Amino acid sequence: MTQPRRLAEGGLIDRGEPLRFVFDGRELEGYAGDTLASALLANGISVVNRSIKLHRPRGIVGHGAEEPNALLQIDRGAVTLPDRRATQTELYDGLEARPAVGRPERDPGAAMGALSPFMPAGFYYKTFMSPQGWWERYEQVIRPAAGFGYAPNGPDPDVYDRCNVHCDLLVAGGGAAGLQAALTAARAGARVIVADEQARFGGYLLASRAWIGDESAQAWVARTVAELAAMPEVTLLPRTAVFGNYDHGFAGLVERLSDHRPPGKRAGPRERYWRVRARQMVLAAGAIERPIVFGNNDRPGVMTASAVTTYIRRYGVCPGQRAVVFTNNDSAYAAVEALQAVGVSVVVADAREECSAAAAAARDAGVDVRPGSAVLSAHGRRQVTAATIGDLARQGQQRVPCDLIAVSGGWNPAVHLHSHIRGPLRFDHDLATLLPASGPDYVRSAGAAAGVFTLAEVLANGAEAGAMAAAALGFEPVMASVPTVRDDDPAPGALRVLWRAPLPSEGKLPAFVDLQNDVKTSDLELAVREGYRSIEHVKRYSIMGFGTDQGRLGNIVGSGIVAELLGENVETVGTTTFRPAWTPVSYGALVGEELGALFQPVRTTPMHDWHVARGALFEDVGQWKRAWYYPRAGESLDDAVRRECLATQRGIGALDYSTLGKIDIQGPDAVTLLERVYTNNWRKLAVGRCRYGILLDENGTVLDDGVTARLGEHHYLMYTTTGGAAAVLAWLERWLQTEWPELDVYLTSVTDQWAIMSLAGPSSRDLVQDLGTDIDLDPQAFPFMAVREGHVAGVPARVQRASFSGELTFEISVPADYGLFLWERAFALGERYGITPYGTEAMHVLRAEMGFIIVGQDTDGAVSPLDLGMQGLISDRKDCLGKRSLTRPDFRRDDRPQLVGLTPDDPEVVVPEGAQLVHNPDQSTPVPLEGWVTSSYYGARIGHSFALAMVNGGRARHGERLTAWDLDAGAIAVTVTAPSFYQPPRE
Repeated sequence: MTQPRRLAEGGLIDRGEPLRFVFDGRELEGYAGDTLASALLANGISVVNRSIKLHRPRGIVGHGAEEPNALLQIDRGAVTLPDRRATQTELYDGLEARPAVGRPERDPGAAMGALSPFMPAGFYYKTFMSPQGWWERYEQVIRPAAGFGYAPNGPDPDVYDRCNVHCDLLVAGGGAAGLQAALTAARAGARVIVADEQARFGGYLLASRAWIGDESAQAWVARTVAELAAMPEVTLLPRTAVFGNYDHGFAGLVERLSDHRPPGKRAGPRERYWRVRARQMVLAAGAIERPIVFGNNDRPGVMTASAVTTYIRRYGVCPGQRAVVFTNNDSAYAAVEALQAVGVSVVVADAREECSAAAAAARDAGVDVRPGSAVLSAHGRRQVTAATIGDLARQGQQRVPCDLIAVSGGWNPAVHLHSHIRGPLRFDHDLATLLPASGPDYVRSAGAAAGVFTLAEVLANGAEAGAMAAAALGFEPVMASVPTVRDDDPAPGALRVLWRAPLPSEGKLPAFVDLQNDVKTSDLELAVREGYRSIEHVKRYSIMGFGTDQGRLGNIVGSGIVAELLGENVETVGTTTFRPAWTPVSYGALVGEELGALFQPVRTTPMHDWHVARGALFEDVGQWKRAWYYPRAGESLDDAVRRECLATQRGIGALDYSTLGKIDIQGPDAVTLLERVYTNNWRKLAVGRCRYGILLDENGTVLDDGVTARLGEHHYLMYTTTGGAAAVLAWLERWLQTEWPELDVYLTSVTDQWAIMSLAGPSSRDLVQDLGTDIDLDPQAFPFMAVREGHVAGVPARVQRASFSGELTFEISVPADYGLFLWERAFALGERYGITPYGTEAMHVLRAEMGFIIVGQDTDGAVSPLDLGMQGLISDRKDCLGKRSLTRPDFRRDDRPQLVGLTPDDPEVVVPEGAQLVHNPDQSTPVPLEGWVTSSYYGARIGHSFALAMVNGGRARHGERLTAWDLDAGAIAVTVTAPSFYQPPRE
């Protein structure tokens, strides 16, 4: 199997280990050490993908994370990965790849190119707005054509790892500057992590002809990496991208552990997510060569000059046989030298009027160097066949045959990680790009990332950054002498600013600024004509820099073009905001092992196994498994719930209440805290009593509710909803720590420390007495909403008389270790009272019959206590969180949704929860909505179905008839009532 563009020698590949792979159904061959991109080029594959909007043929442009075109679908089935850059995908035996967009050959979507004049920037916003209601029709056409690639078709079979680590110094980038910084700091004694997204450390040195001291650049890299690897306090992470830099030295890294192996041979995790907290950082992520825009610059065969150099020197692949190099700076002459060394004829279009030393050296070596000229356009469709070269005034033009155009418009330091922490940037006029300015004192940029490009200066700059980091850490760095460098490639010196070349005289051609998103210079011109001035607005209007590209190649060029159009300086226009992630991160890596059963902790009560043994079915409430209902043989959900409700009314119902949130509040200012967060008064609550209260957020809407008991002079126990416990504790701590630090009060979550058995029903007092207790249970000594401490069944206990069912209730709290004992003892003694366990569904029915709300079910983020008819719980003698918001006119409107009850005309029909309430569902649309159903059940105690609902101005509409409408159930006639249906017998 031949590789027509593979060189016979050279590169860092292993020609002794051939690897078979498939691209778009074609069987091809590469070598160990190849990326998928280099292997495709070696096989003469020019078209690797289609553009997202116009489906124009696209080839490989870059050699790393900057690649905009070669976004491929890797492998198939559940292990497939969409949108993977071929330049970052290591070749392995059996790899299967196909384009993420369209087909390289005979793509049906190619017809979109003819429609390009009709699809400029903003086309979507203007075209699909009418006729009204047609969006769903448009969507059927647009959706299949959108996006890059396809999601896996099954559950991910791979596993992922995650770890947390602290270090003294994190070095992002393993090129010359990064390795030198790491070596200097590590020799001083610092604990160092070095991360580089490539499989091998060295960065551009892997494609360099330079000598460092008396060894080649590649040999220097190998020796330096070996020294670092031998240090116990150094962690080397190849194949690891630092994708995000966050506040206070926190960084996110993703390490590819087995992606470079065939799916069937991967052992262990596929990726590992490193969460690193570093005291110091050196950002040495290098720089990205930017293009110059010209006509048809998206044709396959147009590449960056550094990519051409890399493929020749590192991978032993020559991308073309006749090349045109288009540049405005010296760095492109490295590609000229590399091409000439492998026998390629080269013509150089150098935009600078005067020959630099590098240009003169190339001319002396026999290269056709044309100063003051530019590539005006490329020719060919599926492969470049020629370039039109002319002067920038378009006075003279010549069509030069070629199959490769290598472009260098300068270099953009990879400032993304610096920008993630809002590090400022400054415009450098010599390099015509943005460089890191001052930032946090723990972050330093080094090497090309700091705008330093000659290798000797890069090594010195890296060593200095490492030494400064070590000194800041308290170490005493020893500055080793920087070795001499010879035969270095030219740096991007003597640059002439050129963002785009003039179009040739033969006609208007598309000139692309953002290759990944099909953004042309004409789109930027249109955005400016439309009135956009901010580069951020231009970006969003034109979609420049969207997607995985993140503006790596095009955004600085785009800013330069916009600056020209506006007649302003580039530094005034600025650039778009760089945000995490630097490279795409898989959900699997972020989630790690926290999926399935490990997605979140499963919390169970001490009585859980008892519930399981009795056949209970469970529902998830927050992280808790709560018994939903206890079906007997042949019983449905409705049958079981009705039986449990009636057993509670007639004898004893037992509810496992252990999941309630419990926050222990102690301190001299405990009551002050309660006064500030609850709407009602708490100062006069006596020890041994408890009270219901509601918590509001700052907007005046209901946050949570529950009962709080006073256990001592400065000791309270707050009960919260099961699902709201963590949020309420965090809410209270937030206010204590940020707004009220003067309060002497301490909060402790004791939810797991107490098991609670709620005994409800007319015989509940008798059972508590039978269990044996030293608490006086007489109604006069132990009234409703009181709490007592003592012993029950010989166990230390706290007993509370509060009821969520309306029945006589004793809530017995015991240390969690005694929960199961108490529960089993109660059922043994309660058998003569007909004791019956009931679950959350019966609890909901019982509480709804009483008109008691469930926060989050009967409320949402807009419901206030006024809407719930709880005005009496809002004290007029004190302030509290959210109270002032209740004075807003909107909260005082009479037509706001208010809590009401509903009774269906058919007493056996249960209205679906969420059903919409209307006057007449048959009237023409849009039908005015009168409200919605929040809770709906069949009430066994009252003998008919009922519901709670929020109805506009509902309290004034009792007796009014409405229709509940549901897509499945249809129309159900109901009558508005008060939100209370059951009056329990008074003790």
